Amino acid sequence: MQILVTNDDGIMAPGLLELAKTMTKLGEVIVVAPAEEKSATGHGITIHQPLRIKEFHLPGIGQAWAVTGTPADCVKLGLKELVSKECSLVISGINNGPNLGTDVLYSGTVSAAIEGVLLGIPSIAVSLASYEADDYKLSAEVALFVAEQLYANKETLPPDTLLNINVPPVPRERLKGYKVTKLGIREYENVFDKRTDPRGRPYYWLAGDIIPSREEDPEIDLVAVEYNFVSVTPIHFDLTNYRIINKVKEWGIEAVKP
Repeated sequence: MQILVTNDDGIMAPGLLELAKTMTKLGEVIVVAPAEEKSATGHGITIHQPLRIKEFHLPGIGQAWAVTGTPADCVKLGLKELVSKECSLVISGINNGPNLGTDVLYSGTVSAAIEGVLLGIPSIAVSLASYEADDYKLSAEVALFVAEQLYANKETLPPDTLLNINVPPVPRERLKGYKVTKLGIREYENVFDKRTDPRGRPYYWLAGDIIPSREEDPEIDLVAVEYNFVSVTPIHFDLTNYRIINKVKEWGIEAVKP
């Protein structure tokens, strides 16, 4: 099988290399990743300037390409132009830092996996839930295990669904196991630091801290990781709120002619 590996931390990121090397145990790996860091770009794509590619050498990987675009660009271009065989899996990561709860809406890592699903390929996003940790070996082994389970059970996974994995930053002996979870709410105390450039023009730098989670449900991804479980969350891209669709119809909007 052929596997497309990408990320949002850039092609030089150590998490990408560890993931790509580990995934060679499952199939032929092709890396198509941003030429530089593209964290928090969400599902942005490049339409107002050209995408340029450069072949890149990654130890132990047959083909690797650096792309001057977003993670979603990398998956689009990789699947349509750079992957020569039929791709069986898209896997994005290993992200430096968590992608938990509503953070997935901003995440370039998760968006790359969403793009894979949009193009009809089973996809996984994987993150090491710490900005300080730098040992990606265990996270890569976790990703390989989940990928093997996904491939063995792919008929049961809906075509609009990806798996989002978050691995706690603890030694193997402290991991409690895997837990299939749902997304929680990730809140921030947003702070805009107002500054002035050398020409006297104001600009803003976004900062702020995470607000401690009030979630207690052990099946929520935030809680599972806090208690040292590997969180595996099925995510789909249909954002329709079916619970209130009939309520909105009761407003009478459909009876009004624009």
